[in-house]
Amino acid sequence: MQRKNKSKIVLLLVVALLVILPYIGMIYIHQWYNKKVEQIENANFIIISKQEMMLYMYDYRGNEMFKFPVACGLNYGNKEKRGDMKTPEGIFRVSEIQKAAHWTHDFKDGKGEIKGAYGPYFIRLEVPEHQGIGIHGTHDPKSLGTRATEGCIRLKNENVLQLVELVHPGTVVVITASTDDLKKTANLN
Repeated sequence: MQRKNKSKIVLLLVVALLVILPYIGMIYIHQWYNKKVEQIENANFIIISKQEMMLYMYDYRGNEMFKFPVACGLNYGNKEKRGDMKTPEGIFRVSEIQKAAHWTHDFKDGKGEIKGAYGPYFIRLEVPEHQGIGIHGTHDPKSLGTRATEGCIRLKNENVLQLVELVHPGTVVVITASTDDLKKTANLN
């Protein structure tokens, strides 16, 4: 009789383990998956609104991480050619992040070469048919919230420092048109 009871207990334990182990495995896999999703480096994305003159960064779930005021291209409309002083509109990717503190630029305003014109970093964007478009700092934070650039997106230097901690080559950047950009485009067609 004792042997029969022991066999039943062993059988019940085996059946219990066969039933419980898959659930334990599923819980482990679920936790492992959630941990991996949290580690996705290129899942953050940026939206730049030319209407609001703001840069927004979102995580992979669509939660706003932060927003910063920007300056964009002096002229309205979508970038067409080099030197048109327009910021491109569309979906782009970060191609590289370059240290730019030592870079200079002449804004053709009579002040000559300005050291630090691009701030500490230049976040270069892949923009088909256009080179030299990026997100960068500025020597002139008073220009933020205005149309002041040659086509790039300008931020406060401290905001660029925050941004470079969270972007990587491949990060998606969406630049949206303002109503004035759309009017300009409609008048040309």
